[in-house]
Amino acid sequence: MKPIASFTINHLTLLPGVYVSRKDAVGNELVTTFDLRVTRPNAEPVMNTAEVHTIEHLAATFLRNHAEFGSRIVYFGPMGCRTGFYLLLAGDYESADILPLLRELFTYIRDYKGDVPGASAIECGNYLDMNLPMANYYGKKYLDVLEHITPEQMTYQA
Repeated sequence: MKPIASFTINHLTLLPGVYVSRKDAVGNELVTTFDLRVTRPNAEPVMNTAEVHTIEHLAATFLRNHAEFGSRIVYFGPMGCRTGFYLLLAGDYESADILPLLRELFTYIRDYKGDVPGASAIECGNYLDMNLPMANYYGKKYLDVLEHITPEQMTYQA
């Protein structure tokens, strides 16, 4: 079988950043998939499932309620390797196009206090696996990346 595109990226040199992973035609619409790389693969510890799960709940709630992008959100969820997240948006976008949205989102995650949305037995299949303080930490860590992002952190390198 032919390797999928994401397995052709050199994960030894990949930096935390915002990358266009792929663009797919779905009917008459284009869907852009972003690789939101929070930690450096194979160089930093991966995120634990509790903080990944918390970030997923916070981000999905924030994004789907966003005034400008809410109707364009197709999906937000974790990468299996736990080094980041995928964000799928209806439309044709580049990394720079969504930096303001991501800065808003990760400021929200960094500063969030209180009950995590959807974190009850009725609303979630694993509601006890949450870690808000670590989600806040990773929100701050990634916000630092977003505030000082370079072109190298927005384009996959060969």
